Amino acid sequence: MPALTLKVDSVQLSFGDRKILQDVYLSCKQGEIVGLLGRNGCGKSSLLKIIFGTLKPSYKYISIDDVYIHKGFHNTRIAYLPQHNYLPKGMRVSQLAKMLVSEAEWDRFSAQPAYLEHGQKQTDQLSGGELRQLEMLMILHSRADFILLDEPFTHISPVQSDGFKQQLREAAKTKGIILTDHQYQNILDVSDRIILISEGRTKPITDNEELVSYGYLNRIN
Repeated sequence: MPALTLKVDSVQLSFGDRKILQDVYLSCKQGEIVGLLGRNGCGKSSLLKIIFGTLKPSYKYISIDDVYIHKGFHNTRIAYLPQHNYLPKGMRVSQLAKMLVSEAEWDRFSAQPAYLEHGQKQTDQLSGGELRQLEMLMILHSRADFILLDEPFTHISPVQSDGFKQQLREAAKTKGIILTDHQYQNILDVSDRIILISEGRTKPITDNEELVSYGYLNRIN
């Protein structure tokens, strides 16, 4: 079965007189991880919300295999991990997991060490890092064809980050993933392609040195 392709084009977003996004194009196909970089306030999180369907821009064209998608969350085509914890307080992790994780992915998800350790706890019994790890796992093992991750490495340790990169690569065998994080090295490590948002426009990065020439980084470590 051919891989599906998500395309995002012609997004226009303004807040008052300030233009945030004005010349946006990116694509992501199942089987790849696309990293989205840019300075704070450039519109990365806004773009993910637009793709998911919870933020309405002045204009957008979003499609999956050239079929227009009005709201990405309809029919669970696209799943989204926001910057802040999204799981409700006071519910058992196992209950939430059964609502979010697909049946086809359940065996792999339920064998994850984080779920084995915390599955019978309530969400308000977990630390921010433990909760973040479980939220990411539920998203990666959801029914969605495409995954949007906003600051997924926040609140987790370097050791957890390394494990999470492996899980991302495993999930990307069947899903398309777009992710952004201010910890840019993690994005560079795990992504197949990099897109930079600068001055409201998307710029494909073919060499990491371009991140310096575009002014995103002072130097490449």
